[in-house]
Amino acid sequence: MRTAEIKRKTNETDITLKLNLDGGGVSAVDTGCGFLDHMLTLFAAHGRFDLKIYCEGDINVDYHHTTEDIGIVLGQAFKEALADKRGINRYGDMILPMDEALVMTAADISGRGYLGFVMQIPTEKVGDFDTELVEEFFRAFTRESGITLHVRMLAGSNSHHIIEAAFKSAARCLKKAVSADAENAGAIPSTKGVL
Repeated sequence: MRTAEIKRKTNETDITLKLNLDGGGVSAVDTGCGFLDHMLTLFAAHGRFDLKIYCEGDINVDYHHTTEDIGIVLGQAFKEALADKRGINRYGDMILPMDEALVMTAADISGRGYLGFVMQIPTEKVGDFDTELVEEFFRAFTRESGITLHVRMLAGSNSHHIIEAAFKSAARCLKKAVSADAENAGAIPSTKGVL
């Protein structure tokens, strides 16, 4: 089974995360931020990843450190669970509607962390969550996982819908990319022989 458990403690956050890439979408998420809990819960459900996250962060300041550090730890968990990436599809993509919002994501599990992020989220906050932290989360995740990920908003006017579409789309896109490629079972999906 492709699993990982990561613990990371700094002066700003204390995080424990467990990930199973081959799960059923079961999650238990407690970050101290209701909106982030919601996004990570649906990320697990739509990716069919089993995900447990507990974070104590300096949320008295704001949610920046919590959001970024969870992105770091989730990225590290993906990298560890994928190991040498043998037998995976490597690529994934998804165009996902959420009411008026439409978000496209595309992933390459290349070993080269890169985020292409083109989203115009209309409000500065959803509840008490700063919407600029969506990019911070995905940037930390891609850097630590070594995954190239493009997230592009194609339509939308409601900030909650746009962000939710991004997390759902990313989850379904990543599920495709990490899934087994039956035609190349056991092979590393690169002409270089390594990812």
